Amino acid sequence: QVQLVESGGGLVQAGGSLRLSCAASGRTLRGYAMGWFRQAPGKEREFVASITSSGAVTDYADSVKGRFTISRDNAKNTVYLQMSSLKPEDTAVYCCAAQLGLRVGVSADYWGQGTQVTISS
Repeated sequence: QVQLVESGGGLVQAGGSLRLSCAASGRTLRGYAMGWFRQAPGKEREFVASITSSGAVTDYADSVKGRFTISRDNAKNTVYLQMSSLKPEDTAVYCCAAQLGLRVGVSADYWGQGTQVTISS
């Protein structure tokens, strides 16, 4: 069993930056692909970014490419999402997910509770 806890959310002005963290406990994240997803009020959950277990390959939604960076520190059992040039449309609850294997998607094995990110215009 893997427990995921996100942190780092908050309220920032448009153009600002935030760094989200997702700390895992219960089991090492080695072997797990990790991802960040977000859900805005009234909208479906959407993919934001993912990273393979080794950290060698990353993938991003078009809407965040060039602004967000996903990374991981397997020694600390933690995954990060560095967000910059934030826009009001980035406002959402951000959740991390873990899936054993090469890819992570909406059917991921484990999910965190999420952290609120609010961007003011």
